Amino acid sequence: MAINFDKALGVHQYTLGIRSQRAEIISSNIANADTPHYKARDLDFDKAMQAATSRQGGLGMSQTDAKHFDLTALSGQNTAYRVPNQPDTGDGNTVDIQQEQSEFMQNALEYQMSLGFLDSKFSGLKKALRGE
Repeated sequence: MAINFDKALGVHQYTLGIRSQRAEIISSNIANADTPHYKARDLDFDKAMQAATSRQGGLGMSQTDAKHFDLTALSGQNTAYRVPNQPDTGDGNTVDIQQEQSEFMQNALEYQMSLGFLDSKFSGLKKALRGE
């Protein structure tokens, strides 16, 4: 009997990649907090999850040739500019460092939760394979 990992792991296999991509975007915002005219970006988690689970983009890579990957599947197609909560400081930068740090921490906690869920799923699969 074959193991269907999509059914066994659920959505948690997709959330790890999306959370990782969001961490990169938020860390880029934090790194550019003092860059003039930098616009803060964020990932639309719901759109990214729909794209990843439907396999019509998102984290599922498609090949255009046997030796090539379509890297636009991993590009920022689900990213958008964040609406600033504070007025412009005069340099055109829309990064609110406190909001970015808060978002980064929340994302890190959700990433750890997904890792925990996947760990418990794999533990269950190992027990099933051992016949426990």
